[in-house]
Amino acid sequence: MITLKSPREIEMMNESGELLADVHRHLRDSIKPGITSMDIEDFVRDFIESHGGVAAQIGFEGYEYATCCSINDEICHGFPRKKPLKNGDLIKVDMCVEYKGAMSDSCWSYAVGEVSPEINRLMEVTKKALYLGIEQAQVGNRIGDIGHAIQTYAEGEGFSVVRDFVGHGIGPTIHEEPAIPHYGVAGKGLRLKEGMVITIEPMINTGVWQMKMDPNGWTAYTRDGGWCAQYEHTLAITKEGPKILTSQGEEGTY
Repeated sequence: MITLKSPREIEMMNESGELLADVHRHLRDSIKPGITSMDIEDFVRDFIESHGGVAAQIGFEGYEYATCCSINDEICHGFPRKKPLKNGDLIKVDMCVEYKGAMSDSCWSYAVGEVSPEINRLMEVTKKALYLGIEQAQVGNRIGDIGHAIQTYAEGEGFSVVRDFVGHGIGPTIHEEPAIPHYGVAGKGLRLKEGMVITIEPMINTGVWQMKMDPNGWTAYTRDGGWCAQYEHTLAITKEGPKILTSQGEEGTY
């Protein structure tokens, strides 16, 4: 079932998103060679809880951590670990925050030290793909318009779009209807309505889009070992256009 949120509920989700965005702002300067993803996990959990929030991923379908920390060829749902990150790595940090009963969800990609030109370009293309998708999140548009914008741009730049994991509705729980694929046909799919709150979270690969699962049952890897970048915002569909609830500042400048 798709739930439409009231202006008051959207404002509460925006407060949750502001707390989540503040975590990402702090991570920008702290992710460097030598840090571990468990260090990131500990920081994120402490920051959220010390600011009155709940790290909502903990316990979700049995997941044990506040973050998903996915490195290099890991597409998503990587477990935090104690192995130090090295110069040139790419880490995706994904988290959900519940604040005063309202939910938000955002993932960001971080270069560890200096990454290769190819990975730097992968990050730039993935981030732009996110915002191209957000531009299509307009009342009256269809879900396929979002996926089409992302897919045609990313594939046109020589990358592939993950199919197995998609965006989703959010609030009051983490994952709700509708599913928001990052590929698709313009003009097809469910029509977007005022009050819908969704995530758009493209996962873009240097190689093939197909994935393989880790025996842990959570972590997904690219099938060919290509690297993956991901950026995600939570946003509300409004009459005035998409309202990003997890904004970290002036969009596209960070």
